[in-house]
Amino acid sequence: MPRLILMTDTRRLPDPVLVIPCLPAGAAVILRHYDDPERAGLALRLARACREHRIRLLIAGDARLARAVRADGLHLPEAMLRGGPGTWRLLRRPGWLVTAAAHDEAAVAAAAKAGVSAILLSPVFATASHPGAPALGPIRFARLARRSPIPVYALGGIDAAQARRLAASGAAGFAAISGLTGGMDQAPSAARSSRS
Repeated sequence: MPRLILMTDTRRLPDPVLVIPCLPAGAAVILRHYDDPERAGLALRLARACREHRIRLLIAGDARLARAVRADGLHLPEAMLRGGPGTWRLLRRPGWLVTAAAHDEAAVAAAAKAGVSAILLSPVFATASHPGAPALGPIRFARLARRSPIPVYALGGIDAAQARRLAASGAAGFAAISGLTGGMDQAPSAARSSRS
């Protein structure tokens, strides 16, 4: 399992290919860019860059695109889990890393039941991606992470300082946008000291 996951964002990270060389080998990238009309082309460029730098690529919400670009897996928005089994299971390739978004205890349970590899639980802290959304906070995050039968990543407002606060939380790792593109050099050591 990767310790760090970069989340792409159309507005805050329009061309994620540029930051791939800055990520540590073994990290992962989740391509969101849902409304980008050039998403397939971006996915192809990103897949090439990720392979070159030994970064795992997951495509959010589109198993067909993930297969087409030979991605390493798929990320499921929470709404895709609520819809039942879905076609993603039929398209899933052996060895794929499949993550799912979750925002509360019920979603964590649904993701675990769906058979995904890991959960991205958010928002742990206040985040620019969802201003005003209520944050879980480190205590509630730790409680949910420790109860989960599968690995849980912290997402939302994660930077080096927040990663240190979560070092003993049971987090499998950290997912971020600006926390990784703005210099999250201390997060990998915090993640290594937590549960895998």
